Amino acid sequence: MSDLRRGLIIVNTGPGKGKTTAAMGTALRAVGQGMRVLMLQFLKGSWHYGELDAVKAFGDKFIIKQMGRGFVKVGAEKPDPEDVRMVEEAWAEAEKAIQSGEWDLVVLDEINYAISYGMLDPAKVVESLRQKPEMVHVILTGRNANPAIVELADTVTEMRQVKHAYEKGVMAQRGIEY
Repeated sequence: MSDLRRGLIIVNTGPGKGKTTAAMGTALRAVGQGMRVLMLQFLKGSWHYGELDAVKAFGDKFIIKQMGRGFVKVGAEKPDPEDVRMVEEAWAEAEKAIQSGEWDLVVLDEINYAISYGMLDPAKVVESLRQKPEMVHVILTGRNANPAIVELADTVTEMRQVKHAYEKGVMAQRGIEY
């Protein structure tokens, strides 16, 4: 095995809980190693998540930006044009951040949802990831990761739900789910 070092493309996907949480853990580890981290949350925006306050302690070493309105209505109808516009804006910022080399790790939180909902072309994402600077790491989270992104990724983890407190009527817990 060689001692190859390069920026990794990591995908956290699957129907179970923990995709964003795992990305946050990796981001925290990266900051502890002196790296700069940017997390762009593609669809989040209406809730105040605990991590938004927690990362303030890291100053400009760990920045989180909410780029959406919150819960996106999907189904038979087309996505709301405003949500699509916001996803496109988030992607433009993500692509610029990845290519800038200013960040050691860029987390694209819930981008897999935006792609699977038809709000973002996976080919654009794949092409940009292929052209990223050599030492930039990128984590993509969300269910239903696109097969082309899975193929390109260095590491893919699928979260599988065995059971969840919601099934017993327990609501989302502050500090645990948000």
